[in-house]
Amino acid sequence: MMFFRVLFIPLGLLLLGGCGDTRLKDAASLHQGAIVIDTHSDFLDRSAIDGSHLSDDPIGAQTTLTKLKEGQVDAQFFSVFVPPAFEDYGFSRRADELIDRLYAEAAANSDDVEIVTSAAGIRRLANSGKIAALMGIEGGHAIEGDLGKLEHFYRRGVRYMTLSWANTNAFADSSGDAPRWGGLNTLGEQVVKTMNRLGMMVDISHVSDETFWDVMAVTTSPVIASHSDVRGIVDHKRNMGDKMIRAIADNGGVIQISFYAQYVDQNFADQFEVAKAAAKPRFDALKQRYGDDPVELDIQEWSLEISIEQGLTPPSVAKVVDHIDYVVKLGGIDHVGLGSDFDGMGAPPAGLENIGKVSAITDELVRRGYSGADVRKILGENLLRVLAQNESRAEQ
Repeated sequence: MMFFRVLFIPLGLLLLGGCGDTRLKDAASLHQGAIVIDTHSDFLDRSAIDGSHLSDDPIGAQTTLTKLKEGQVDAQFFSVFVPPAFEDYGFSRRADELIDRLYAEAAANSDDVEIVTSAAGIRRLANSGKIAALMGIEGGHAIEGDLGKLEHFYRRGVRYMTLSWANTNAFADSSGDAPRWGGLNTLGEQVVKTMNRLGMMVDISHVSDETFWDVMAVTTSPVIASHSDVRGIVDHKRNMGDKMIRAIADNGGVIQISFYAQYVDQNFADQFEVAKAAAKPRFDALKQRYGDDPVELDIQEWSLEISIEQGLTPPSVAKVVDHIDYVVKLGGIDHVGLGSDFDGMGAPPAGLENIGKVSAITDELVRRGYSGADVRKILGENLLRVLAQNESRAEQ
């Protein structure tokens, strides 16, 4: 036995740490050849606020055309996120405006970006130099309780919908709000069934635990968590508990790991809560100043939260990959992917400040000994499988 220990320990060190340059070259080649998919960017919301375009690269922007190319991203899901403050303006009206914005961006950058609506579309463009752009609605309030509007957004190209955001809506309770229905109500069950029929992926990020379990009882297609992390590392109700992870694996779904610091790193989350509490007078002042303009108040409050995050020490890339490890060990390699939440955060992980640096995930996975096949699954193949299965079951 001593002989084998002497033989194999140095070999392991050679493969994982003894030849760092070789490892990095192997990781770079693997990343370049893989289909890299990110299922959640808030570029459209940021763009609507700051007026910048995908081809621009303003300071602090986390998703831009330049950065997508640097990160060798093959497919980017752009979030159609309508803040609850737009209730009087019209949720679906705002969602349509954001979709229009993405179509305009794709038209303006047609040599580099193409809107696609299927797994086959992603594969067609993969490694071609052209980025596949897809859409997911973040927050079921965007359909305003109307199944017809759900179908309308599907026809416009939306391929997943997060059943709730941080607010409980007309059919689903949220993890970030007071419960109203005890999970899904009857309309919510119809929403899930309609999404299954259409081939639109059901996204259970943000939903309450009760809503999650109701979804799992109703859906006949694999679900996704488009941008979530795990409670076993950070005990937050936005994260997925162990039973949830196992249920998603049993369902054939996938958890797309978010890079959002508050859900990635417990120490960061604790510091943020302290800092946010200390900033209460500043939040109160914003309410006093913008109380009659809910949209502007939402923008100002979000800007303040971002500035608070930026004053804290961000987590490392390794912390993000810890969440991937956790899902792999509990649910299996086929049920985890990447859902950054870029442009929706103020403190991205150190070394992973924007989508242009997403290869840092690949580097860390290779360093930890993941095989090339497994890395490719995490980077995009798992999500492609779930999207394709939603499509095929809808056809059936």
